[in-house]
Amino acid sequence: MIQTMMKYQKWNSSSSVYRMEFERKPLLNDISLVIPTLGRPILEHCLYWILIGSTWPSCLIVVEQGSNKDVAGWLERVRQVGIPVKHILSTQRGRSAGINRGLEQTQTRFVAITDDDCFVEESWLSNMAAKLQQHPQTVITGRVEAAGEDMVVVVTSHTPSIQNRPRLKFDSMSGGNMGTSVDIFKKVGLFEEDPVMATAEDAEWAYRALRKGLSIRYEPEVVLAHFGWRDTGKRVVQYRNYALSHGGFYGKYLRRGDLFMLVRAATHLGRALRRWVRGTVNGNAELAMLGKAYCLNLLPGIRAGMRSKMRPGSLK
Repeated sequence: MIQTMMKYQKWNSSSSVYRMEFERKPLLNDISLVIPTLGRPILEHCLYWILIGSTWPSCLIVVEQGSNKDVAGWLERVRQVGIPVKHILSTQRGRSAGINRGLEQTQTRFVAITDDDCFVEESWLSNMAAKLQQHPQTVITGRVEAAGEDMVVVVTSHTPSIQNRPRLKFDSMSGGNMGTSVDIFKKVGLFEEDPVMATAEDAEWAYRALRKGLSIRYEPEVVLAHFGWRDTGKRVVQYRNYALSHGGFYGKYLRRGDLFMLVRAATHLGRALRRWVRGTVNGNAELAMLGKAYCLNLLPGIRAGMRSKMRPGSLK
């Protein structure tokens, strides 16, 4: 199925939750699924892949931060097919706020999180739930394949791994493909909603979890595809936001005296410079664009983070 998804240049409009008939699947009573969304049309396709999965969540919690009137209809169709749904309307902005409002509504032992531009593989939720049952005191993450065009941020390793402490380069959690227990969120806290690190909330949360002695397990059979829908101009903006947000993450911890972040930020800046140079020399415009964005925006992000006093909220 992932091979099929990777071939999509645009999502298939015939794969509609309205036009399709879906066979009822078993509900996994101990896991909910949270999806934050602005209500973009791609959400309907995300819901389609959930519906054709081999199992369904006990509850689908969709937090909508937009005003697309179609979303209510799509979710009503999902409810009619057989998945309990909570549709939460929010005037807040930011992925972390969307996830947090969903987490606050979760009543199961475990919770999985994905995004509206991610298309889950048929056994994704079954595999996620099985791994959480086997390792209930860890964070589970998995493989992220590319769908659509021009996706750079993917995780394609087929080798399982366990991370027990922060790394210099990056921590191995994909925020759009993760699951853990509600108890873990109570220990670690919610995602950071600070605007200075708006697109680095998953990196910061993973770092916080590792510092509290928790493990992140990378399980390659927990697999989905991330659909690349942004054109070149939008990707330039997105890479800039990534860089500013990672800088904000580093700056917030530097403000607290975490000198590990000084080394990590320097390492990140060096890698970005190499990407910029290598992409330019080899004619890889996408790699050069990503490297340039970090070279130009990481330090301004760090300065903004060092001025911020916001702290993440807790899950009660």
